[in-house]
Amino acid sequence: MGDFSGKRAIVTGAASGIGRSTALHLVREGAQVLAADISEQGLAETAKLVEGSLKTHVYDASDVESCHALVAAAAASGPIDILCNIAGMLEWGETHEFDEGRFERIIAINLTGTYAMCRAALPHLIQSKGCIVNMASTAALAGTPYATAYTASKHGVAGLTKSIAVEYASKGVRVNAVCPGHVDTPMGNKAPPTGDIDWALMMRAAPKLLDGKCDPSDIAEMVAFLASEKARKITGALFTVDGGQLAG
Repeated sequence: MGDFSGKRAIVTGAASGIGRSTALHLVREGAQVLAADISEQGLAETAKLVEGSLKTHVYDASDVESCHALVAAAAASGPIDILCNIAGMLEWGETHEFDEGRFERIIAINLTGTYAMCRAALPHLIQSKGCIVNMASTAALAGTPYATAYTASKHGVAGLTKSIAVEYASKGVRVNAVCPGHVDTPMGNKAPPTGDIDWALMMRAAPKLLDGKCDPSDIAEMVAFLASEKARKITGALFTVDGGQLAG
């Protein structure tokens, strides 16, 4: 895995799960990390788990100005080399019962927030010839029943990842996304919806590997690879880490 000594990274969603694991991973490899999340308590717990250069910043992924302020805070301390957009939200529900307010909040956090972070960081990443790693999902690659809003948001993340990658490749900025399957995190383990649920439909994309559920570290390792020099020729790509969920 790449050596991140001297590199400066922003990692969102760092109060728990994949974001926390990614922040800790990058710090262990020498990066200076600004760990961001809406949960101040969760960020404090993340900071206690690492010895290294990690600072925290409370922000709201659903608020564009808060996203821009996070990038400005990072830039005030020096160049930005890596942006890891990992903050996200999942809610289950039958589509005809899932109102537009809930839909819009998930889009705001998962898609608009990711876009706002990319937009704010790009001028800095052009200067540093840096990179972005977005967090998509298997839901970015296939329809996920009872998670229409989440699926729409992650399809959007996949699209903006590819579009930004193409637009900024000539400026030396790489942009990729990871598509996790079922991950052992508070979000990943949220109780499935209740009601008239078609469980065969729900389970059609279960992991195929024995003990196929991923650990946050499995995803963090892929994020770190894509942010490293070893991935210098990779951009506009979506990498699935799902225990074979989408294989068949």
